[in-house]
Parts: sequence; structure tokens; C-alpha cells
Amino acid sequence: MKEARQHRFAPPKGAADLLLIRHGETQAAVRGECFPMVDGQGDPALRPEGHAQAIAVGARLKAEPIDAIYVTTMQRTHQTAAPLAGHLGLKPRVERDLREVFLGDWDGGEFRFRAAENDPAFVRARANQEWGELPGAETTAQLQARVKAGLLRIAAAHADELVAVVVHGGVIAAALAIATGSPAFAFMGADNGSISRLVVRGEQMTLRGFNDVSHLQT
Repeated sequence: MKEARQHRFAPPKGAADLLLIRHGETQAAVRGECFPMVDGQGDPALRPEGHAQAIAVGARLKAEPIDAIYVTTMQRTHQTAAPLAGHLGLKPRVERDLREVFLGDWDGGEFRFRAAENDPAFVRARANQEWGELPGAETTAQLQARVKAGLLRIAAAHADELVAVVVHGGVIAAALAIATGSPAFAFMGADNGSISRLVVRGEQMTLRGFNDVSHLQT
């Protein structure tokens, strides 16, 4: 051997390479009005900026060798996946366990106002990194358990494949905290239309990228 170059990462044999895409920006919450609901959770549609972000995601990924697209039960993920699905000729599949955090009494849009006003329960949730501080909400442990189950199901079905998974900000935070052993809210704040990357083999998860928004820059 005359030379040895630096190692270049490649997913290990049998791993699934998951592109976690946060849905585009949704309609604003309006005081006194509730979002449309699905299974007890707010289901707002994309606003025009969100549709533009979805188009940008599709343009960014249309040449990638993506084998499957997953969405959740919420329309904002379906709308975000639509341009990419059109480019690739793929029908998105639904993974219910990757739906957004259940916000209990604050679901349907109220959470946004409570967060903006620094409601004491929101402040506790952020300080303790515990969704269960919100009235009626699921706990962080419950969220992480279902997110992990959903990711492992997708990974088991797509060994040695590249998969686009259109999900939610709270789900991305949960997934990457699980993968890295970081505090539960360490990865909160993924931008709308951003792409993160998680390589999953069995129960081993490797973080390869977070919040890539280069396709959204103008």
C-alpha cells in the first residue's frame, strides 16, 4: 500500500439512510379559532411560504436515489411530500407514530399563544425538557418511545435504501436526542423545510446531519 486516504462515511450494510424532512411552514394560529383536527391533534395546512419550501425540497432531492417516502397522519406532511413524490413517481406511505407531539389542552393552535406569552407551564416544559408539563400533553418519554418505534419500523423495511421521511419539529428533536443520547430538547428548532439525516441499523442510530437548509437560501 503506497497511500491511505482518510475514511469516507458510508452507511453500514443493512442500514437504512433516513432523510428527516420537516414540513413546510403552516397557517398561523388565530386567537379564538381552532385548527382543523385529526385524531385530537391540530392539523393546519401549509401557508404559501410552506408550499414554496416543499417545492424547494422536491427540487433538492429529485435526483437522489430515494426508494420510499413516508409521511404522518397530518396534512402538512402530505403537502410537503407532494412535490418530491411527483418527481420520483412514489406514493407516500403513512407512519402514524411519527405524528407531532400531542399537546393536550393546548393542541389546535393554543400552544403557539402560550409559548409566545411564556406561560408558566411552557416555561417549566422548556426548563425540564418535559412535554408532560403541559396540561393533558403526552410525556417526553411517551413521545420518544413512539418515535423510536416508528423509525425502527421504517428502517427494518428499507435495509440498504435511502428513504425520505416528512415529519415534524418535535419528532426530529426526539429522534436525534434518541440517536445521540442528548437532552430531550437539544435538537428543537429544526427549520421548516430543513433536512436532517439519520442512519439506522437495528437499534443503532447514527446522526449524519441536522437542519440542512441550503436549498432554501435565496
